[in-house]
Amino acid sequence: MLPPFAARGPNAALLAELAAAGEAHDARTARRDERLLNVTPDTGAFLAILVRATRATRILELGTSNGYSTIWLAEAAADVGGRVTTVEILPAKAELARANFERATGLAPIDLHVTDAGRVLAGAPAGAWEFVFLDTDRERYAEWWPELRRTLAPGGLLVVDNAISHAAEVAPLAAAIAAAPELDAVVVPVGKGELLAYRRARGEG
Repeated sequence: MLPPFAARGPNAALLAELAAAGEAHDARTARRDERLLNVTPDTGAFLAILVRATRATRILELGTSNGYSTIWLAEAAADVGGRVTTVEILPAKAELARANFERATGLAPIDLHVTDAGRVLAGAPAGAWEFVFLDTDRERYAEWWPELRRTLAPGGLLVVDNAISHAAEVAPLAAAIAAAPELDAVVVPVGKGELLAYRRARGEG
């Protein structure tokens, strides 16, 4: 049995602070669009392990919020020479994220776009991303699926949050992934459930 989870690394104190503050903020905030809805700390660590293990350098995050998960991703990306592109549609949350990035150390370059995620996907070339973390408006996942599929590089990994906690909302995307012959997928019971979809590289399988 592992001991209780705690962040490690140069931003451990900041990540612990943001996790606690995000939980407290959401507990007193009724409107969903105003809640921060951060990933759980073990999910953040899981994302960082995946980035380091896959050596992904072109990372896309859809749903920045206050930058909590972005810091996990960017800290790992720094170790493999990568960079993170993150997309947040709400300017107020993007400003929180910028402030938190400035407080962090040892991060890979972060490109923060304040816009609609679908616009970023549509403007990206085929195979643009080696690692995609999807944690935003679940009602639009199926709409974005053609562009997600097009822009995920061979050998790339798509990670979808809330695959267990909001399984019904993720189900249309999960069905599309299951029907794609080039993808292998599994749901991992970390945090609120992570759906992992791996796009086989040429010559695999």
